[in-house]
Amino acid sequence: MTLTRDKKNERGILLINLGTPASPQVDDVRRYLGEFLMDPYVLDTPWLLRKLIVSAFILPFRPKNSAEAYAKIWTESGSPLLTISQDLASACAELLGVPVVLGMRYGDPSIKWAVNSLLSQGVSHVHIVPLYPHYADSTVTTSVEEAVNAIDGRVPFTVQQPFYDQPAYIKALAHSIEPALEKPWDHLLLSYHGLPERHLTRADPGSHCLSQDNCCHPSNTPIPAHETCYRHHVIETSRLLGQQLGLTAEQWSVSFQSRLGRLPWLTPYTDEQLRSFPAQGIKNLVVACPAFVVDNLETLEEIGLQGRETFMQAGGESLRLVPCLNAEPEWVQVFSELIGA
Repeated sequence: MTLTRDKKNERGILLINLGTPASPQVDDVRRYLGEFLMDPYVLDTPWLLRKLIVSAFILPFRPKNSAEAYAKIWTESGSPLLTISQDLASACAELLGVPVVLGMRYGDPSIKWAVNSLLSQGVSHVHIVPLYPHYADSTVTTSVEEAVNAIDGRVPFTVQQPFYDQPAYIKALAHSIEPALEKPWDHLLLSYHGLPERHLTRADPGSHCLSQDNCCHPSNTPIPAHETCYRHHVIETSRLLGQQLGLTAEQWSVSFQSRLGRLPWLTPYTDEQLRSFPAQGIKNLVVACPAFVVDNLETLEEIGLQGRETFMQAGGESLRLVPCLNAEPEWVQVFSELIGA
């Protein structure tokens, strides 16, 4: 596909990723976590209770441990999430011939800064692109709302829909995983970012989500709930990916990572799976994280360091972590076609 170049900059693209602290120092991590956790789409409790939980029970303790985790993955260029996301934006801009600017939902560069940067380049239409393949209020909705508020009616805008089932995305994912399957392996684990169960039921326009064990099964008749169901999107990505890789249902499985607090989250939990696999004869494990387009703390540290240690201590022999799509040339081409259409 040949992409045309828009010399007049009439259309600009706003890429949005989650965010990162400015440094792995405790104060910067505390500031970032405070902004993140006070988002009602992330911690969905009344403001006063949310403030109490964050200020009294999380921020006095969690920033130190999180800062230590960030320090393990920080590079000379800075946060991997930020630098790789910027590389992706630059590569897409070069390929598409239109302004592409990155904004972070939390931290810097802010979404407001990114919108103003686009408008200062003469953009008269903003295409909002959350860098999340799967829909969730805590990622897509909060990012789009922040972008719309920043645009503030100054120019028209459109919003990129989740691309969890797009054939080109699935093919790019498969190509990224295939090298890890060239060496002996026993199982492929697809670890997705977790969500509290009530986030799914809150987004459900009816009473479908989590009403039965197989409510998201692809054989079920499509219903309105599937449009905003993170779990359904995850299962569809996984099913299509397994088909693309030519795997049997027994060769791969899905889990969810990064849970926080005591509320029920989507299961099975990744850390529990990593502990149980060796006893099941799964000693050589490949892990991919399709919920993330760009490598970050959850992939590099939570899976690549903590997860590997958990698996090896339980009796595993090898854990190969598949890098995210990042700014690899194939993904740049595919993603540019998705957002440039």
